[in-house]
Amino acid sequence: MNSKLGLLEPLESLSMTDRVENILREYFTENAFKPGDALPNELEIAQKLNVSRNVVREALSRLRMLGMVEARPRRGMIMSQPDVLGGIEKVLNPFILSQSNQQDIFELRLILEMGIAEFLFARKTDKDLDELELIVEKQKKLPVLSKEDEIEFHGKLYDMTGNETFQRFQSLLFPVFEHVFATLSKQEEQAVIADPVSHYDLFRVLKEGTPEEFRQAMRVHLSVYYNTIK
Repeated sequence: MNSKLGLLEPLESLSMTDRVENILREYFTENAFKPGDALPNELEIAQKLNVSRNVVREALSRLRMLGMVEARPRRGMIMSQPDVLGGIEKVLNPFILSQSNQQDIFELRLILEMGIAEFLFARKTDKDLDELELIVEKQKKLPVLSKEDEIEFHGKLYDMTGNETFQRFQSLLFPVFEHVFATLSKQEEQAVIADPVSHYDLFRVLKEGTPEEFRQAMRVHLSVYYNTIK
């Protein structure tokens, strides 16, 4: 027996609204709807699917909450550009996420930072480097960096990529980053203090080195976190 069959959900467990929502998603995809395209109205959809108008309204309401459709005056329902991070913003709270979820999200941050080098070297400007230098010169005088110092430096790197979605996604990770940083600081206090590659070192590589040298330096800089991988 094919074990993958267990992944199929019995139709009986889906409500009528679930079914209509799924049908509409497929309809939009198969007909290549784009943002701004007008959609059939509720009555037309209800008649075509032979369901009540209330069911269609509820299904469309779900899609509207996801940002896939929106209502426009005198135009009715149209396809819209969804906010891909909107839903994540609502739930990315360290106090309602499990420890495992927080660790996964924090590791995602590490994965992203290891791929940042090429973008930084392609898009860095003299102004960016001047601003980053001010940050690291200030931090050089500190005996220990706080989570705010970490966020200030790494946040500037995210800004330098020029990728707005990446910047926004990283800002969503900051609450989880703060929570995990505090936990790791207690567990690995000496390792956090004895940073083998400092923010200043990373700045110098970014200013004078190569993407590969920066990637290697970043790997060492984040080693205290990689050492926690099990």
